[in-house]
Amino acid sequence: MRRYTPRSLTWLACLAALSGCAGSTQQPPQTVQVDLKRYEGTWYELARKPMFFQRQCAQSEAHYRLQDDASIAVTNRCLTRDGEWDQATGRAEAQVPGRTDKLWVRFDNTFSRIFPGLAKGDYWVLYVDDDYQTALVGNPNREYLWLLSRQPVVPDATRMKLLELAHERGYQTDDLIWRAGETSTAP
Repeated sequence: MRRYTPRSLTWLACLAALSGCAGSTQQPPQTVQVDLKRYEGTWYELARKPMFFQRQCAQSEAHYRLQDDASIAVTNRCLTRDGEWDQATGRAEAQVPGRTDKLWVRFDNTFSRIFPGLAKGDYWVLYVDDDYQTALVGNPNREYLWLLSRQPVVPDATRMKLLELAHERGYQTDDLIWRAGETSTAP
């Protein structure tokens, strides 16, 4: 298993910190509260907006585990186009105590140890279905978006619903990168 290089993790942390600085006249996207106990577990990335730190990923998945202090242990895994697994571990915690719709995520790397206040990224839950089988996650300036599912492949109707919900929240989806094996269907 190949690890993320310190250089790529430093770039990731810098991009996450700077993403919060970008100004926007658009209202932030609508978010939803989630039951963290039901949210924990494995989520497969169906599609994502292009981003530097996932540029080599063909398939990605996230593993979340609720901790006693109400934070979430995060393990992100990426199968690269070369067929190797990259992995990053971190922690997510509520931006506002008692709320579960907007989290800060901080990954364990050199940059985050040196600059812990800067090395965190927004993780906003935009949608989760009633059964906690599909979700949309993004950030306030709409640069990041992930379509997630408990299964690595979903029916066309589910994919269409997630795309429509992303559009309703102001996200452009024409540049989404789909999981290897998935295909895009415009709403």
